[in-house]
Amino acid sequence: MTTAELLLQDFDIEMASTRRTLERIPEDKAAYKPHEKSMPLGQLALHVATLPGFAKTILTTPSLDLASAPRPDMTFHGREATLATFDALAAEARTALVASSDADLSASWRFSFGDHLISDAPRSLAFRHMFFNHLIHHRAQLGVYLRLNNIPVPGVYGPSADEPFKP
Repeated sequence: MTTAELLLQDFDIEMASTRRTLERIPEDKAAYKPHEKSMPLGQLALHVATLPGFAKTILTTPSLDLASAPRPDMTFHGREATLATFDALAAEARTALVASSDADLSASWRFSFGDHLISDAPRSLAFRHMFFNHLIHHRAQLGVYLRLNNIPVPGVYGPSADEPFKP
């Protein structure tokens, strides 16, 4: 089994769980923040929805300098627009992953902010660390936002309080 085939197993599971979470984003709570330092719910949902674009960047470019990279528009335009963005970017990222050879995934990928080096590691590690872990972290934040607004939280790696296992 190739590295891409292994990563695809996780990719498909994580994208399905992410989509289920994004489907629950309440449009009337886009400005909700649990703390003054927190990102508003709508912006956080859009950040999660656009992270597959970052995965594609990791897989298809030699490096990324955040200081000069264009940023996606983070204006929340509703749940359906957020889901459409997520679906399109997840499909592009999946296509890029399918096309990645073991040599591609073992090649170094440099991530920086100007002169500040964030990471210079094999693409497979950058993909797991900078994309998967980043996505999972922010998806979990969305779960907290949902809980604090009494919106059912989907089960992601097993049951949730709102989606228990049925005997």
